[in-house]
Amino acid sequence: MTLTKPSLAESDGSAPRSGPGVGPAVAVVVLVGLAALVPLLGPSAALHGTGEAAAPGAGGIGLLRTVLFAALCVPVGELFVRRLARSVPGAPLPLPRSWAPQAAGAGFVAALGLASVVSTGNLVPDSPSDLDIGGLYASRDGKLALLEVNAFAVAALCALSSRPATQVWPLAAVVVAEALRAHPTTEHGPLLGSALTLVHLTCASLWAGGLLYALRTLRGRGAGETGAAGAALLGLYARVAAVLLAVITATGVWSSLRRMPSDTILGQLTETAYGRALLAKVILVVAVAALALWARIRLRRAADPLTACSPARAEVVALGGVVALSGLLTALPVPIRW
Repeated sequence: MTLTKPSLAESDGSAPRSGPGVGPAVAVVVLVGLAALVPLLGPSAALHGTGEAAAPGAGGIGLLRTVLFAALCVPVGELFVRRLARSVPGAPLPLPRSWAPQAAGAGFVAALGLASVVSTGNLVPDSPSDLDIGGLYASRDGKLALLEVNAFAVAALCALSSRPATQVWPLAAVVVAEALRAHPTTEHGPLLGSALTLVHLTCASLWAGGLLYALRTLRGRGAGETGAAGAALLGLYARVAAVLLAVITATGVWSSLRRMPSDTILGQLTETAYGRALLAKVILVVAVAALALWARIRLRRAADPLTACSPARAEVVALGGVVALSGLLTALPVPIRW
């Protein structure tokens, strides 16, 4: 009889572990593909019957802006939740691998694509010869586009360094550049508009990116010390997220009223492309808020607080749709009424 040495899984009585399934990866790819269709196909659907004309390459610009927003949310959320994790009592909570370098790379590519459009006078370039890189230094929009390109490059280097927390500064530069870009100097009260966008974008990045990283941290956590620490982390995030939602709602409503005054907003929500996309975003945000409330109730009342992860995962998917709609909004004509 030949004696064989038992494997480690057999010796401790546990079943051998299987490799990671492909189901979640496929689901992520499908969801990302669906989210990409929103800015790509959204302009034609939103503009239908309004009499408005879309800017050249509106779908591509909306997609690039969506990638840029998502690339901003991921590292900002990671920094936020990592800071929260240090406040969790008990056993230290193992944190997942950072996606910040990949996000910064995606943001760099998106910002580079948007800068190429700015260099051609907001026209989609047909060939490299159409690009006027030197002309970017001569305009406000060009300088802001270059700032975003450089900021994502620096953020990638910071994320790969021994001090990843330093990426907060280049990421803050991206937020400031986006706030200034969205409100040109020709607009009435541009500083107020930029301030509202700055706060809105910061809070939205903390909310969406923070929830994504929190759920990645809680993945596979069961009962025991790590499970209790995971529930505590989710509870800390939920308390901050409630404040973030209130600020996002207030700044979003204020910004909308600046562009669509109260006496015209109801008509513009259905008669303009910007209004239709904004209405879709509002409906999705309401759904996100309902899912967040459901998760909070489960977190407080369920026997296993980590069952709150189920509605929270649906919340992340809905937030992905909100990010895609935000990218679409930047590509549509703004119905300014002064």
